[in-house]
Amino acid sequence: MTLSRRTLVQGAATAGLASLVGTRVNAQSSEPIRIGLLTVKTGPLASGGLDMERGLLMYMKERNNMIAGRKVEIFSADTASNPQQTRTKAQELLERDKVHCYIGPLAAFEALAIQDYIAEKGVPTLSVAAAEDMTQRKPNPWFVRATSTSSQCSSPLADYCAKELKYKKIITIGSDTAYGHEMCAGFQRVFEENGGKIVQKLWAPLTVPDYATYIAQLNLKADAIFSAFEGSNGFRFTRQFVEYGLKDKLPIVGGMTHLDESVLRNMGDEALGTITSCWYSAELDNPINKQFAANFRKEAGYDPGFYGAATYANGAILEAAIKAINGNVEDKNALMKALRATKVETCRGPVSFDEYGNVVGNVYIRKVVRKEGRLVNSVVKTYENLSQFWTYNPKEFLANPVYSRDYPPAKNLEN
Repeated sequence: MTLSRRTLVQGAATAGLASLVGTRVNAQSSEPIRIGLLTVKTGPLASGGLDMERGLLMYMKERNNMIAGRKVEIFSADTASNPQQTRTKAQELLERDKVHCYIGPLAAFEALAIQDYIAEKGVPTLSVAAAEDMTQRKPNPWFVRATSTSSQCSSPLADYCAKELKYKKIITIGSDTAYGHEMCAGFQRVFEENGGKIVQKLWAPLTVPDYATYIAQLNLKADAIFSAFEGSNGFRFTRQFVEYGLKDKLPIVGGMTHLDESVLRNMGDEALGTITSCWYSAELDNPINKQFAANFRKEAGYDPGFYGAATYANGAILEAAIKAINGNVEDKNALMKALRATKVETCRGPVSFDEYGNVVGNVYIRKVVRKEGRLVNSVVKTYENLSQFWTYNPKEFLANPVYSRDYPPAKNLEN
């Protein structure tokens, strides 16, 4: 389905007929609930951004585009992976389209670009972006995240690499962005605390056209390489890595978007066996996900991944919160309070939030296998109910600097 900038999702019933018996109809129920979707439709992250749009539209369509007896309108804006454009689109959605809340944006640097605007205007925001400090040292009271922080999935992967794969030396490579920095930093800390060493760290621009320069630098004495790429970049890096004949010399383990289902459909045997970690897999065996994955696959022709599941899960959280306040989204303080108090089953599994507005939920270790003629991220291990602080004491964790390009310091690099 192709959307214009402003898409009206048509309701299947009038607000007056949709109220439940015994529930007072909100005075604003004749007005639609307006959701602003900040996503990416152009550039290297577009494959994921389009899936974000599809996931949210699917969720609302399954409910006849009604929540708590009110019609829903979705306003979709292309941020183009650009911080300034993200801010401009956020302003347009609020000031022109009068949205009641945001879902998105996709990238960490986009979320950081609008953090002050969200707080200034008091806009309830269900984020997909993983920017750590928005739920850590600088928590935004108008922000909840149902996906994960950047390191929330890389920390258990590091634990798995050290304890079960028995790796001792690993290279990290990632996008030279906040997301890449934070993912690699969380992986490094846990891996080295479990006796491993990060022996090389490489950073590539988000829009780099070719990875040959970086592949040529790889230390082939390492046991594996941890990839922290997003969008189509994980696919592009892996394809070129295999073309250089390195697949059997240096196994790739990947972060939560390295081989997302949105790009896995374009790959072949070069992806087989790759281990990644994420808060979601299309292979999850729960009733909500079985229905979602089947419907998504029927509509899109491929399995849902991080991006589609993110907005589908956020739809469930938003619906639960709106129902808790009897549809009164005009009371944004009540909506925000309800969002943070939500405990709900979703396609990713059970979701709740910590005091900072970040999700507490499962993280899955996955392995790419072939199933029924297609590549899938099969779940091989589940880390249950993980917070953003891994196993650390939150106060002690927050006393340290935010994960970054240089923190924790690299003490084991080799030439």
